[in-house]
Amino acid sequence: MNKQSALFTCRDVSFEWEGLTVVQGLNFEVQGGDYLCITGENGSGKSTLIQGLLGIKQPEGGSIIRNGDLKSRSTGYLPQRRSFMNFFPAGVYEVVLSGRIGRLGMKPFYSHADKHAAEKNLERLGIASLRNQCYGELSGGQQQRVLLARAFCAADQLLVLDEPSAGLDPVVSAEMYGIVEEFNREKGLTVIMVSHDIEKAIGAASHVLHLGNRQLFYGTADEFRNSETGKKFMGKN
Repeated sequence: MNKQSALFTCRDVSFEWEGLTVVQGLNFEVQGGDYLCITGENGSGKSTLIQGLLGIKQPEGGSIIRNGDLKSRSTGYLPQRRSFMNFFPAGVYEVVLSGRIGRLGMKPFYSHADKHAAEKNLERLGIASLRNQCYGELSGGQQQRVLLARAFCAADQLLVLDEPSAGLDPVVSAEMYGIVEEFNREKGLTVIMVSHDIEKAIGAASHVLHLGNRQLFYGTADEFRNSETGKKFMGKN
């Protein structure tokens, strides 16, 4: 995806949840190759916005313009609420490999490239030894790593992560952020991440969008660090 090509353009966007406006006044762009970190307090509309960008939820007002070259099958998505997966009767390898399902089309079987991607991402997340275990029997942290590997498998153009470090110990969390940064910088993958782990999340981010039921800040990560909003949120004011 061209660095200068906007994947998403939000114009005066607002969202409702159960009849109440949860976020409004959104005006920003996500360019191809950006690493956007979305921050804000609980209930500020971060996850709702993510769902809107992915087309899962429609805005109540305004418009979201999506680049026609962005394919859903090339998007890796890790949602925040994942408890339903605990009852998924599949092995770890099958869950990770399912990230490639969008590429199957009319083909009845996964390709060698699909299987290689699954194996590589199992290794990246340090879970190759778990490949034959049942997903539902894993610990919360192990499950999180499996779902991250699945999202990495799916992502060719866009990686969307909603609280990806939840359930991960500090070492694995640091490794995960390093992998995301590698995908973004070396492969040009566009990243949109929601995270409360603010220091690590914006460490490699190119841009920050800060919400408080409305758009409080949008700009580069350096501008956010030096802004009154950023200093206050990061406890440096």
